[in-house]
Amino acid sequence: MHTQPADHDARHPYVEVRDLKKYFKVKKSQGTALLKAVDGVSLVVRKGETLSIVGESGCGKSTLGRCLARLLESSAGEIRFNQQDITGLKGHELRALRKKIQFIFQDPFSSMNPRMRVESILMEPLRNFNYARKDADRRIAELLKLVSLKPEALKKYPHEFSGGQRQRIVIARALALEPEFIVCDEPVSALDVSVQAQVINLLTDLQKSLGLTYIFISHDLSVVKHISHRVAVMYLGRVVETGTRDAIFNHPRHPYTQALIAAVPRFADVSGKADAQRLEGEIPSPMNPPSGCAFRTRCPMAQARCAQETPLLRTIEGEQQAACHFV
Repeated sequence: MHTQPADHDARHPYVEVRDLKKYFKVKKSQGTALLKAVDGVSLVVRKGETLSIVGESGCGKSTLGRCLARLLESSAGEIRFNQQDITGLKGHELRALRKKIQFIFQDPFSSMNPRMRVESILMEPLRNFNYARKDADRRIAELLKLVSLKPEALKKYPHEFSGGQRQRIVIARALALEPEFIVCDEPVSALDVSVQAQVINLLTDLQKSLGLTYIFISHDLSVVKHISHRVAVMYLGRVVETGTRDAIFNHPRHPYTQALIAAVPRFADVSGKADAQRLEGEIPSPMNPPSGCAFRTRCPMAQARCAQETPLLRTIEGEQQAACHFV
């Protein structure tokens, strides 16, 4: 069980996203079309907590994570970090922000230069921020201890490690500049199941010892259930439900959330309606989303109103919110 994160300031969320949008222009035979990867997302993250973002492939969760880490420029909306608007930061201001916000990619092997030894991989961010060699060497030694790797790892190349060890190296690199906020994009999906728990436990231990705040992006609900404080469920570029981990897993309110949980065998008995809630059909194209509620084309509760009105996130109970006309 997770302990509750430290209270930063109840009046000011640590990270706040307001109506964020990210559209991509896609060339077609008859001109261009807009792919609405993120389409009006609003959410908050408290200091010291893990907010997990879940949903099917193509729902926009990875694009949202990249926007939050400022690896992608958003099309509209606002991102606030520790009460500062970081949406339009450029130049020296954006460079300074890089020390505070880091990103862990899904595939540890492809996110490292295969021609560089581990020592150079860990040294690179420190050099970029002008650490003295003596300080950088000391920091690298600290990083190896943090992720439980031996000193001899420094002289090896990425291909000489297992998948779990490579992910530990990537985590060490993300920690090099002592960040406060880390976006973890499917950080264990490329690992064997036996190794996933080790990496998840490492992330949890680091959060407790270093006071880190995580956005954790995943489609694996068993992992999400273990690591999260709160959960946001995305569908076709929008958040359709948010709440505490226990509320989402024990009392899902949105039909899509219910279907996701029912689709996982070990959670199928949560609602008692696994057969009725089974997802049918494919997720619609983000270039041509349905009118009104984007989930209506697959929803067993859909009615005429769903095609006409876009449901907004509204509070159901406590912190739990859902975007559905009939919750």
